[in-house]
Amino acid sequence: MGLDFSVIPPFYGTLALGVLWTIAITAASAVLSFFGGILLAVVALYGPLVVRLPFRFVAWLFMGTPLLLQLFLIYFGLAQIGVDLPAFVAGVIGLGFHYAVYNSELIQTAMVAVDKGQMEAARTLGLSRRQALMRVIVPQAVRDVLPPIGNNMIALLKDSALVSVIGVSELTLSAQLAIGRTYRPFEFYAAAAVLYYVINLGMEAVLRGFEKRNRLSR
Repeated sequence: MGLDFSVIPPFYGTLALGVLWTIAITAASAVLSFFGGILLAVVALYGPLVVRLPFRFVAWLFMGTPLLLQLFLIYFGLAQIGVDLPAFVAGVIGLGFHYAVYNSELIQTAMVAVDKGQMEAARTLGLSRRQALMRVIVPQAVRDVLPPIGNNMIALLKDSALVSVIGVSELTLSAQLAIGRTYRPFEFYAAAAVLYYVINLGMEAVLRGFEKRNRLSR
């Protein structure tokens, strides 16, 4: 049998489409996880009890159950009760909220570490509590945890392969479609691994750029 990588070129288009979908779902989920993490952190620390408790339950649910199960529940489970989401949207929600919970834990820790005198100073200057949080406390907390949040984004990219199970034509599913036509799993999974690594390198470069700008702005 042996290996035959000459079967890959006819499927460049399929793999390229998979790369585009992988980048799209990773970017959308990363944005949701970032801003969702900020929202969860603020609510967990400063929200009224009647709001905090449901948010804490959601956080517990997403941290205590496998991501794959969450994707199944969002895509297949919600359809059973009449909420029929497109596979891409379900994948973004699942990945985004899963990592928003982890980002929230990081941001909460950083917010608690901010000197309490800064909130008092902001209020003295005439800012409301919400304005002080959004303009003073949250920006400092986010800057302090950018590196670990970046690590979560890299993990999110890798976990984006899981959305193939609900039919999103990202890179893993594109490789599987090519394998179904050629019966050459090693070649196409190896090609997918290389492409994931290239995307990962690009994402790391972007994150390093953000971290460098963050250091220079201090």
